[in-house]
Amino acid sequence: MDGKHMQIGEVAARTELSLRTIRHYDETGLVRPSARSQGGFRLYTENDVARLMVIRRMKPLGFTLDQMGDLLDATDRLDAGTGLDGDEREALLERVRAYEQAAAQQVEKLRVQLSRAEDFAATLRARLERTAPAART
Repeated sequence: MDGKHMQIGEVAARTELSLRTIRHYDETGLVRPSARSQGGFRLYTENDVARLMVIRRMKPLGFTLDQMGDLLDATDRLDAGTGLDGDEREALLERVRAYEQAAAQQVEKLRVQLSRAEDFAATLRARLERTAPAART
């Protein structure tokens, strides 16, 4: 990482999150800005953007803020790697595995919902195609 700091507007544009949402995640402790400008503006790094992207991906899958924080804590500790004995490391990996499994289950549920929605839209299209020409005559 080059240490470049970004203001919240650039981070919002890159993550497609609103300023309000990013501030909310700051207030809840999920993503703290890495620095502040002399004027007190939040400044973020690439690592902060990566954290926000994890949160952005978890939200539509129904994960709570607490779960998001738990996963971020586990991955932060694994990434730091220092001071972890084998049991601690395995416990952290197991937490991450549980989130991966929960995400996979949610993805499958969404696939089913999407398939049903596509079928419904196709049914409506077919109905319109059958009835629209008759209405013109």
